[in-house]
Amino acid sequence: MNHTADQAPSLLLVDDDETLLAVLARTFTRRGYSVQCATSQQQALQQAQQESPEYALVDLKLGNDSGLALVKALHDLDAETRIVVLTGYASIATAIEAIKLGATHYLPKPSTADEIVAAFQKTEGSVETEDLSPMSVSRVEWEHINKVLAEHDGNISATARALKMHRRTLQRKLAKRPSAE
Repeated sequence: MNHTADQAPSLLLVDDDETLLAVLARTFTRRGYSVQCATSQQQALQQAQQESPEYALVDLKLGNDSGLALVKALHDLDAETRIVVLTGYASIATAIEAIKLGATHYLPKPSTADEIVAAFQKTEGSVETEDLSPMSVSRVEWEHINKVLAEHDGNISATARALKMHRRTLQRKLAKRPSAE
């Protein structure tokens, strides 16, 4: 994508960690991107509907929402948007799911700005599996729950029914962040 000096590439940053979001925004603004920030799936979609970004960096976990549902929504809105999923809970299963839903790359946290920029340049989905290690049983469960949640567009009630689980139990499981193993 070519840009003139007065037309900076647009970037949507989506993370529920406001401190990290502020650091990323400063970093990418200095690198010449026109940056918009969102801390939730709803906020990100509203911004993307007003002006579809050329690039999006999406955290896998957005509060109680899955970033996978947002990846699908952003891809459906504009298939040309290059979406990179950034997560502290990297796994092969969610990486593959993110790519299937429209992400062009998947990076484990922490990732440098250079790694993120390099990921934006990828034209088709890819996963660096050497950075992804085997998961614990609780981790596998959390990943599966988030996959089913994405399949139901973030709808907690529908996901609970699909998993044959009580809605409150599902919400409790989603609120817990799994160990990074």
